[in-house]
Amino acid sequence: MLQTPSGGAGNGAAATDSGLMSIGAVLNVLRDEFPEVTISKIRFLESEGLIEPQRTPSGYRKFSAHDVERLGHVLRMQRDHYLPLKVIREHLDAMERGEAVQLPVVGRQRDGASVSEPPEGPTAARIGRQELLAAVGVDEQELKEWESYGLLTPLEDGAYDAEAVTVALLVVELGRFGIEPRHLRAMKAAADREAGLVDQVVAPLRRHRNPQTRAHAEARTKELAGLTVKLHAALVRTALGVRLP
Repeated sequence: MLQTPSGGAGNGAAATDSGLMSIGAVLNVLRDEFPEVTISKIRFLESEGLIEPQRTPSGYRKFSAHDVERLGHVLRMQRDHYLPLKVIREHLDAMERGEAVQLPVVGRQRDGASVSEPPEGPTAARIGRQELLAAVGVDEQELKEWESYGLLTPLEDGAYDAEAVTVALLVVELGRFGIEPRHLRAMKAAADREAGLVDQVVAPLRRHRNPQTRAHAEARTKELAGLTVKLHAALVRTALGVRLP
């Protein structure tokens, strides 16, 4: 559950005595469960009508506990179910009317829970092009630019792997610091080399005649991917001489 602060004071950067919170305070609350959420993401969800925070006379956004809870629901449905914002909005509105509604399933949930899928459905979570644009808050031109640098690559049917949302949101966040997509080509090349190294290790397992051995290849791939990501992060921190919390 999201925990909202009970007090605080300030100048638009902290909660008020009325219990309303600034966008910065909301970001801090949400990041416990959603570490990749950003202020720009919250503003985008507001522009899409998912939340309607109050405004002070000076124009600051002020969020109620209900707003924060609703934001949590939105982010959770995007993360776990990969739903387009239109569907999420309709679902939340139905909930607030007291209607019993069931979430549609798009692919598999990220937590690995068993879910029912239509026989013709995909075996991996996917997201459509328009849903990706809406989830990230960018336009077609920006997406095409990212694709030109290899940062995102659509699947054969034009959809994207659900991880594309994470990649796109990080590209947007880095852009806030002046790091442009063209600057990220080296990172993409490094990631491809790391993936190639992992693939060399697990390829023999995938080709094995024993089905259990082939199934083990998937678990080994995930394990090695996690280790390479941790090593990459540690090397970057070492090169920069910083320690992250």
